[in-house]
Amino acid sequence: MPEKTAHRLAAERLCRKFPDAPSRTLARRIAAECKVTAEQARDVIRVVRGLHGKTHQAHTPDKSLFRKPSRKPHKPSLPPSLCETWEPFDLGCDVTVGVISDLHIPYHDQQAVEAAVAYLKKRKPDVLLINGDYGDWYSVSRYMRDPKKRRLKREIKMQRDGLQWLRSQFPKARIVGKEGNHELRWSHYLWNAAVEISEFPQVRLPRILGMKTLGIEYVDNQRPIMAGKLPIFHGHELGKGISSPVNAARGVFMRMISTALVGHHHRTSSHTEPNWRHEEIVCWSTGCLCGLNADYAVINKWNAGFAVVEVAADGQFQVDNLRLNTDYAVRSG
Repeated sequence: MPEKTAHRLAAERLCRKFPDAPSRTLARRIAAECKVTAEQARDVIRVVRGLHGKTHQAHTPDKSLFRKPSRKPHKPSLPPSLCETWEPFDLGCDVTVGVISDLHIPYHDQQAVEAAVAYLKKRKPDVLLINGDYGDWYSVSRYMRDPKKRRLKREIKMQRDGLQWLRSQFPKARIVGKEGNHELRWSHYLWNAAVEISEFPQVRLPRILGMKTLGIEYVDNQRPIMAGKLPIFHGHELGKGISSPVNAARGVFMRMISTALVGHHHRTSSHTEPNWRHEEIVCWSTGCLCGLNADYAVINKWNAGFAVVEVAADGQFQVDNLRLNTDYAVRSG
């Protein structure tokens, strides 16, 4: 049998003296004492303790220092959740909120937008809420498109110009933009056509439209917006089917059994119904500010409209659901 090396002898001595010490700790001491590498020290500890495989075990006469491999029993653990937090966006209390939606720029009704803004300026809102479908994003729609109308650069410029105009009309108001189903067209386009860059901040919709520069906040991920105790959705979040009957507001009630205000349906409507505790549940849908004869629905029952929500300090609210007649005069809903 070949003569044992100095670091082998040191390993046997230390393993016998400190049987419970970690191998890595003993290896560092051997490396320092015997002037060998850390790897050589670890190897010799494993040989002495019988952890270097069956071949080395068979050729090691002194098996008194052998250790059984430490195998911790597997304990199953619950995997971490991928679910993201989903909290409402709060506009606060004691505020006046002007609500416009469904402009569908560049297919907006310019006179309707101007009439709604002129009325809202008289009400001096603390918050202007653009409640979804501000832009149409026709050029990136997955639906059949007229090639003559596919001018993405023009669409983006007109949306940017529109936001700059709104900021000039409400220079002191807080402006909040809500993601609608048409804003989702941009995200879906990126996911399908350019997924590699879809997560870059530079191509996100708020950056493309220059919202940060204008001090406009953006709410995505289908989050509800709270105006005091009033939940506000664009409307696409609630799905189709039972939520799309003749009376859009009644559809919201049937889907949520909760007071709420939505846009999306392009129709001014309201629905009131008590619950089993005789508490009044009221739902509203606002009109649109886009052209009323879109290519995909030339015949429809749409109307132009918007809303004003007065929120008291305790969160209670009053909704003025307003419509625009064909002469663009403002009428109560």
